[in-house]
Amino acid sequence: MALVIQPTHPQLAVSAAIFRDGKVLLVRRARSPGKGFYSLPGGRVEFSESLHQALRREVDEETGLDIEIIGLAGWREVLPSTGGAGHYLIMSFAARWIAREPVLNDELDDFRWLAPDALASLGDLKLTGGLEEVIQAAQSLLGPRR
Repeated sequence: MALVIQPTHPQLAVSAAIFRDGKVLLVRRARSPGKGFYSLPGGRVEFSESLHQALRREVDEETGLDIEIIGLAGWREVLPSTGGAGHYLIMSFAARWIAREPVLNDELDDFRWLAPDALASLGDLKLTGGLEEVIQAAQSLLGPRR
């Protein structure tokens, strides 16, 4: 068994609320932290990488999608828990789908394009905390054209 060393300081991460034809892309995490929860594609920002560079890289690595970044939709802070999750500051951006179809990497095991207003009625989906608020903020940044 490999020894996992948790960072001793907060980690900066990015995520994207990607809209296509009025629907937003949700992905399900295949491993911890967040295993089994639907969220937005994204991940850690690497040293010397801008937030936009990190977001494009993470979205490409996790889904293969080409996106247009619109703007910052909000942020979430995930504090350490007994479940093993570290301390993350996640900057969430609104984005538009540009090209390609989702091809998931090994960090994800499902994806769904869903209407944002339908999320509350999907009680069977486990969603990460604050997801609906971030999606609403992203949707308002995009305006009527999504």
